[in-house]
Amino acid sequence: MRQDFRAPAFGAASARDIYTAALEMFRWADKKGFDFLVLSEHHGVDDGWMPAPLTIAAAALGATERAPVMVSAAILPLHDPVRIAEQIAVIDNAFPGRLMTVVGAGYKVDEFAMAGIDHAARGKILEEYVEVMLKAWSTDEFEWQGRTVRVTPKPATQPHPMLLIGGGVPAAARRAARLRLPMLPMNTDPRVVEAYYDEAKKLGFDQGYVMVPEGPTFLHVTTDPDKAWAEIGEYLLYETSTYASYQTKGQTSTPMVRAETIEELKRAPQIWVGTPEEIAARAAEVPPMGALNFHPLAGGLPPDLAWPSLELFADQVLPRLRPPT
Repeated sequence: MRQDFRAPAFGAASARDIYTAALEMFRWADKKGFDFLVLSEHHGVDDGWMPAPLTIAAAALGATERAPVMVSAAILPLHDPVRIAEQIAVIDNAFPGRLMTVVGAGYKVDEFAMAGIDHAARGKILEEYVEVMLKAWSTDEFEWQGRTVRVTPKPATQPHPMLLIGGGVPAAARRAARLRLPMLPMNTDPRVVEAYYDEAKKLGFDQGYVMVPEGPTFLHVTTDPDKAWAEIGEYLLYETSTYASYQTKGQTSTPMVRAETIEELKRAPQIWVGTPEEIAARAAEVPPMGALNFHPLAGGLPPDLAWPSLELFADQVLPRLRPPT
């Protein structure tokens, strides 16, 4: 389950409504056996796209008991890596092993302008900052940029909390391999996977892996798909059109949909709106390492429209996918 905490002005739900519902949905998903609770990060967006992923990750972990929380992704060049290392270490001591952080170089130009960071240097900055974080978790004290750095406490998880590299191009994959970390790409481009393992082989690094994102990025279960589309279509079109507008030239990502109308959106393979029977049948075709990605409040979708879908999934679809033991 993913939550971005967006509350556009045209929507019926306020930011407070969205935050309250999102955390309650995380609690619900945790109890229902969902595998991951996912957060992302953007800055300066009119609809309030959540800009502080580690803050809300701690809140989500405190509200739940078992499911890992994945930040996918933290835009690392926009932050001080020492402060990020401290925050992750603190969260890992409070909730050992439950936080997974994907760090990415970012792409949205206006975010870098707002932070006063050189957008063109973001890949180089990411690589340097990851190395700082790893050193901060494993070294008592070291020098960096003329600063003496000492991060305490050290993480509970050893050798360090789960850290993955994001990105959607071969250069990002090679960077992940150089850092000797796993990768969670933003798309299914086979060139990215090939670049990762090619670079890893050159380095003699044989413990890495790539988690390729497969499966729907929005799923809504309903007994009446036509009625559901009439209710949620405006929010989904807003969600997909704004997200697509953030992408830089030549960039692709699994959630990205190019659609100008709701009718076009209905044909997008990433968007699943259907009856329990239809959703269960499609879910059976998802590869073993794929995932059903729920984004119940996408585009500021009002909670009262999202909850019935979640409950219908839990009652009529989930038992077919995971029979009671």
